[in-house]
Amino acid sequence: MPIIGLIGHPVAHSKSPQMQNAAFAHVGLADWRYELWDTPHETLPSRMAELSEREDVVGCNVTIPHKQAVLPYLSAVSAHARAIGAVNTIVKRGQGLLGDNTDWIGFLADLDFHGVEVGPTTQALVLGAGGSARAVVYALASRGARVWVHNRTPARAQHLLDDLVRASHWREMGERCAVAPTVDSVCHAVNLIVNCTSAGMWPHEDDSPWPDAAPFPARAVLYDLVYKPRVTKLMRQAEAAGTRAIGGLGMLAEQGAAAFEQWTGVPAARVSAIMREVIAQL
Repeated sequence: MPIIGLIGHPVAHSKSPQMQNAAFAHVGLADWRYELWDTPHETLPSRMAELSEREDVVGCNVTIPHKQAVLPYLSAVSAHARAIGAVNTIVKRGQGLLGDNTDWIGFLADLDFHGVEVGPTTQALVLGAGGSARAVVYALASRGARVWVHNRTPARAQHLLDDLVRASHWREMGERCAVAPTVDSVCHAVNLIVNCTSAGMWPHEDDSPWPDAAPFPARAVLYDLVYKPRVTKLMRQAEAAGTRAIGGLGMLAEQGAAAFEQWTGVPAARVSAIMREVIAQL
């Protein structure tokens, strides 16, 4: 029985098993199974060794806090994951482990799903400088967008941009991306806002990363990677100002579908709809 798991800590809240197992059934892979593998930091070495040694394991997803910590255990890393500096999908080839990142693919796919075009006319503000922000900035830059990154610690935002430029060799990205010292300094110019912080995520639903004094650009789109709750305080703030708001459930489905394709060879387009349907009902 082919098995795939989710490595992280904690993982009990994850919707991935329901989503992935429904997709397996949908395409006739009824004997495949997706499991949760709670992995505290001190057990990561043994978990990765087990991943290599077990013949029934096809691969896994990786989530917080291990998206960067797994890198030394991998036989190879895709150019995308290396540029982003984080892995969320591992595929097993023999005893070798190949790392990739499908978060950036899922983000762009969900924007496409919602009819939000990303290109050289996009002026984006990314809130946060963690692993998800790296994937989002990489995704936006790959389509030629102008990107500002705001973080409570500006040096961390600059470090993110320096890493991406160095790893991707995109000189143009260095020219089109910059640190925003404050939200106020750029919010008037942007047409896309992406929240990559955990502010507003359960159980801290009353939090928001948006400063009270900063206006929302009415013609912009807000994309909040948080999906629990489905409507965050930030989304309510944006909608009250006339800004369109989109939650992160669709990105969860699309990145999962992209990972599914790597494990099974079944095109992501065949399972993304069933994944969206399943998580919408959870």
